Amino acid sequence: MDAQSALAALGSTRDGLSGEEAARRLALAGSNALARPQWLALTIFLRQLNNPLLLLLGATALASAWFHQHTDAIIILAILALSVGLGYFNEYRSARAIEDLHSRIRRTTQVVRNGHLDEIDVAHLVPGDIVRLSVGDIVPADLRLIDVHAMECDEAVLTGEPQAVEKTERPEPAGGPNATAACCAYMGTVVRSGSALAVVYATGVRTVFGRIARRLNTRVPVTTFARGLHDFSNLLVHVTAVLTISLFAINTLLHHPLLESLLFALAIAVGLTPQLLPAIVTISLSFGATRMARRSVIVKRLVAIEDFGNIEVLFTDKTGTLTEGHVVFAQAYDPLGAADAEVLRLGALCTAQTGGSEVGASAVDSALAEAVAARGLRADTSRRLDEVPFDYERRRMSVLIDDDGRRLLVVKGAPEFVLARCAQEPQARTQAFLHERFSAGDRVIAVAARELPGATNVAA
Repeated sequence: MDAQSALAALGSTRDGLSGEEAARRLALAGSNALARPQWLALTIFLRQLNNPLLLLLGATALASAWFHQHTDAIIILAILALSVGLGYFNEYRSARAIEDLHSRIRRTTQVVRNGHLDEIDVAHLVPGDIVRLSVGDIVPADLRLIDVHAMECDEAVLTGEPQAVEKTERPEPAGGPNATAACCAYMGTVVRSGSALAVVYATGVRTVFGRIARRLNTRVPVTTFARGLHDFSNLLVHVTAVLTISLFAINTLLHHPLLESLLFALAIAVGLTPQLLPAIVTISLSFGATRMARRSVIVKRLVAIEDFGNIEVLFTDKTGTLTEGHVVFAQAYDPLGAADAEVLRLGALCTAQTGGSEVGASAVDSALAEAVAARGLRADTSRRLDEVPFDYERRRMSVLIDDDGRRLLVVKGAPEFVLARCAQEPQARTQAFLHERFSAGDRVIAVAARELPGATNVAA
């Protein structure tokens, strides 16, 4: 639906909600915050006991105490307490540290209420609020854009793609993928350029980001080390149980005294149980967690240390490109595919910036400025007279420059839109070269120029 219909559906206007209505909706919709797992002390403690080997040690300690082997029972219980206590202390401390970090984070956003622009905590946003976005803002909720001024958003947090996505207030065609809708801005994404006015349509766990976070929090994945330790503990329990029962049965069949047979079987069980194994594992992992803490890394689960230590090379990849999030200039070509430095110089003159990388500057413009500086090309001999900024209707930018006495109109933008404005039809070799670059996965920007003697301004 269009922007006006979206406002009507959400019961809002461009003047925003009233304070009373916002409070009522906040009570109904809840806080605009993601639900975090509650790290209760009892839950963390019980998780430490989720190990068959610890249960075997506990049973062994009780059996030793029952048969008045108090020294053995005390030693086993001390080892058990050390293992459980260390694991509990490290995980509880990590949980408290994470909660403390969350409690310190406070973000605000600009919102229109009662017809006035105000700044409020993002947790107090409700559906129907009118939000103003500008460069550098983290989108505070899922928004339907109303007015857009050359805005681009970095949606890598949702898609993994480093390239900023252009935004528009025009509605998407029916059946389009909601997570990539150009007329919406999504919680957690970042405004890279431009500005916009938007209406909130989803908050908290009902946002796209919130649904992803909720799925990730449903179950803590079991590490390879934890699975191996659990399987080994189960094996020991089964072996101990089978041997203990077998030895007791054999001694009973041989008519040995019942009490001696039971004591012998229990002695074998105690001897087979590696009492120090849980303590050694926990202490070793605790040392790793302590070393990580010195480097400001919080370890939520001790068993993750082993898997982390086994990593030799960590690869992160998305759709065939390493996600550095930085656009780098590769080469400038003439229409026939030959290298041409003049194309680079003209492209750098047709930018929304005049220097290096600036906040809010297009990643392509920044890459061109860096390339010109690195190659020592002179772009300061030209004077900009007029310009038509890039927009998503024309898909190109135009500038009129005085280049050492020559009046030049330079256009830069999407190849299909720039070539369509050229006086001459592009040659077949040009089209073939473009197809080759597109097939290689390159991002191609076209640059065209013509002389306009005596011109002082340029029209769209």
